[in-house]
This record gives sequence, C-alpha cells and structure tokens, in this order.
Amino acid sequence: MDDYPLLNLFLTMLWFFLFIAWIWLLVTLLTDVFRSDDLSGWTKALWTIFILVLPLLGALIYLIVRGSSMTERMAREYQRRDEAFREYVRDAASTNGASAATAPSTADELSKLARLRDEGVLSPDEFAAQKAKLLQTHTTAA
Repeated sequence: MDDYPLLNLFLTMLWFFLFIAWIWLLVTLLTDVFRSDDLSGWTKALWTIFILVLPLLGALIYLIVRGSSMTERMAREYQRRDEAFREYVRDAASTNGASAATAPSTADELSKLARLRDEGVLSPDEFAAQKAKLLQTHTTAA
C-alpha cells in the first residue's frame, strides 16, 4: 500500500472519469453528425474523419461551428420520440379500450331490459326470455 499513495489513486480515478467523459463527448458529436439532416454524405464523412483523426481539435471546431444547432436537433429528436410515444399510447389505449368501451356489459343490458319492462315496452314474459338469452350468451362467452 505504501508504493501507491491515496493521491495517486485519486489522480488515476480522475483520469479514468475524464477519459469516459471524452469518449461520451466523441460519441455525442458523431451521433449529431450522423443525425444531422442539413449535411450531405461527404460532409458527414469529412466531419467524422476530422473528429477521429484530430480528436481534440476536431471536437472543439465542431462545437464552435455547429454547437448551437446541436441543441435544436436534439430537441427535435426528443419531440419526435415523444410524439411517437404518445401516438403509440393513444393507439394502444383505443385498441384495448375500444372493445370494452363499445360493448355494453351484461349489467347494462339487464338494466335496459328492466327499464323497458317498467315502461311497458316489454311484457314480463318477453323480459324473462331476453334476460335468459342475455345470461346464456354471457355464460358461454365467459
């Protein structure tokens, strides 16, 4: 333990985290290059080569030249994903809930039949027949 002091451990960890941050920055820049709609294929290739061959200089120049529009592209991408997610949720909710929402329950049907019987539209025999038919279809469906 004496040959590797605590300060050296701290510096090693610092350099490791800086290296991870550097890799993250390069991945972010390259992702932005490839997502950019306003760049042609050749321009994307040149930016990629520039960032990979001269990483420090390439990253700094890219951030200076195109840094302000990076935020706009990222915001558009997040908004596109959010809209796609919301559309998926709406579609899934309408697909799953449509059959349950449009098909009346057995209790609703029975209450309608009882109301029609009470209003005199259905006779007690017709009510009993419809109720038996409704309960029979409910037990076969379950």
